[in-house]
Amino acid sequence: MSILNAILRRLFDVALFPFRELHPLVGLTVVSLVFGVAVLLVYKATSNQEKLATVKRRIHAGIFEIRLFNDNLRAIMRAMGDILRHNANYLRLSAVPLLWMIVPLTLVIAQLQFHYGYQGLAPGDQVLVKVELAEDWTEGARPKFALEVPSGLAIEAGPVWIPSLHEVNWRISAVEWGDYELTLTTPDGPLTKSVRVSDDVVRRSTHRLAPGFVNQLLYPAEDPLPASSPVQSIILSYPAGNAGITGWESEWTWMLVFFILSVVVAFALRKPLNVTI
Repeated sequence: MSILNAILRRLFDVALFPFRELHPLVGLTVVSLVFGVAVLLVYKATSNQEKLATVKRRIHAGIFEIRLFNDNLRAIMRAMGDILRHNANYLRLSAVPLLWMIVPLTLVIAQLQFHYGYQGLAPGDQVLVKVELAEDWTEGARPKFALEVPSGLAIEAGPVWIPSLHEVNWRISAVEWGDYELTLTTPDGPLTKSVRVSDDVVRRSTHRLAPGFVNQLLYPAEDPLPASSPVQSIILSYPAGNAGITGWESEWTWMLVFFILSVVVAFALRKPLNVTI
């Protein structure tokens, strides 16, 4: 999984590089266009298009039958039963391509989350750095950890040891624009964590976690921690991001914008690409 994530990180970094200084909606629109076309092609290749078209025609026929015989209760009930049966068949036929798309969709969403899901730090911003130890941490005493920061960052407070949570916290501040690495010194060796002080659309890693399939699936933005380390996670609390669209009560999340645009693209291009959905 680590190798796959490294390849995907590089791929998305390169693909989104031209949009890094533009409004987030620009990159999301391009990604949604590509994703919508890819979904259509996968759907067409993995579904039984002929059977889907037949089922849709039968559903439409049932709807027309209800309208035609709207004064015949028996005919209406029969047509409704046929529509329900054909809908169940339609869902069954659609399940196959959806299963094919679940894994790629999860990988794409996970990568995009760390480009669009968090706001960047700016000089003067402060952020919490949380180090979580394994639940079986037995030393009891305060861990002998130290946090080192480069000149573009500064430590404002900490370390604060919370024994009940097996957690050590620091508060750091951004001093200058740039990409940095924190260094956590432990008795088992140094551990690093990336920090990005930038307002561009770039990959920002909130979590660096212990090895594990689920950890790597959900937080692929950075390599896992060494398996032998007592540190289970190093977490940097970037503020939540958005797609830059102001809604009625709050700003739209990038994921909502991405799905809306992808659905619009898929429906707009289904006939030009000759795909029955």
